[in-house]
Amino acid sequence: MTSPRVFGQMPDGRDVRLLTIGSAPGPVVEVLTLGATVHRLLVDGRNVVLSHADVAERLASPDYVGATIGRYANRIAGGRFDLGGTTVRLGTNDRGNNLHGGPEGFDVRLWDVASHTDDAIELTLTSPDGDQGFPGEVTARVRYAVAGSTVMVEMSATADAPTVVGMTNHAYFDLDGEGTIDDHELVVEADQYTPVDDTGIPLGEHAPVAGTPYDLRSPAPLRASIDHNYVVRGNGLRRHAALSSERTRLEVWSDQPGLQVYTGDGFDGTVHAPRSGVALEPQLFPDSPHHPDWPSPVLEPGETYRSTIEWRFSS
Repeated sequence: MTSPRVFGQMPDGRDVRLLTIGSAPGPVVEVLTLGATVHRLLVDGRNVVLSHADVAERLASPDYVGATIGRYANRIAGGRFDLGGTTVRLGTNDRGNNLHGGPEGFDVRLWDVASHTDDAIELTLTSPDGDQGFPGEVTARVRYAVAGSTVMVEMSATADAPTVVGMTNHAYFDLDGEGTIDDHELVVEADQYTPVDDTGIPLGEHAPVAGTPYDLRSPAPLRASIDHNYVVRGNGLRRHAALSSERTRLEVWSDQPGLQVYTGDGFDGTVHAPRSGVALEPQLFPDSPHHPDWPSPVLEPGETYRSTIEWRFSS
């Protein structure tokens, strides 16, 4: 097993550690305790995800590169929702909305290492009652494991009071490592997507992808700007998407109802150029606390939230 090493320090002086699982020719995954982040993911010796050079750069970035997202991935409109007859008020950090858990989400927290072997890492985080406005104390876990050519990301959470939870991983993929995704081809297993307003909040109904720039049912070059949730066909663990480049093919499998596809057009060039990576984020639908007819994000005491993501690589 590769021993952990110190990657840097948090502003309060605590060490951020880097842990490695897998072996050449890959996948080899480097994970930071800051944000339970996928720092690098090596396939045939080539890094296929975006990363940051140091802790300061990571903390200054608004792009969530490689991080574990929580308590709730994507947006909650107005930073508020009703739960059990009470209005919950959240921190807002995106055009008046709560995005990816709020101003200080799971992505900027220092996680604890519960276990580390040659092929698996488990990290834990305790989010106290009232964290970013969310009720209840939540204990979150993320397990990264490598088996053959697959990387598995297993997320879980429990709570001591009713709350909402929806986690994902925010890796940005560039399968050739050449700084652009324009020639990557993407398939998404979805006949519908979720239209949003100009602040990224769903308008209320899913819409057919047919006849829109978001129709990815057949392989298509990633030339259009995309930042939308797709309604993935079926239930249970199933293929959500397939991303292909000249060198590598990635299939994303998950048990989640939705997949956020974001082509990185909002990168400002300070660290990453626009369209230098694509995020494929299995998730609950955006703003689900306001849509009781959608899969529920509510987590009750005694229940366990679970989410599985698999990244399956081939040549």
